[in-house]
Amino acid sequence: MNITHTLAISSIVLVFGWPVSRVLAADAQAGKAVYDKSCAGCHGADGKGNPAMAKVLGDKGLNIVSKDTTQQSDEQLLKVIAEGAGKMPASKLSKAEQKQVLDYTRSLAK
Repeated sequence: MNITHTLAISSIVLVFGWPVSRVLAADAQAGKAVYDKSCAGCHGADGKGNPAMAKVLGDKGLNIVSKDTTQQSDEQLLKVIAEGAGKMPASKLSKAEQKQVLDYTRSLAK
């Protein structure tokens, strides 16, 4: 690979990579904002479950960073977010917000 080719590739990455990384960061922030507002009350800021809610609702399902939850597909989890499950009510979030929350909660499990 010659220097001209390397510079051309570097320029493309800088031009297109920077906006993409900024969009991904914005999506993560949007997902966190929606999660904090709509989900953290029960699932906790860290996704491990709010201890006070566990006393009221029981532990089952509150920890969304557990192996059981993280092994589920995006489609399965989006269905739970949209329709609810167990004591969790159906979501009033838009499809875009549901996806943002899912992406954010996936990041909590890492």
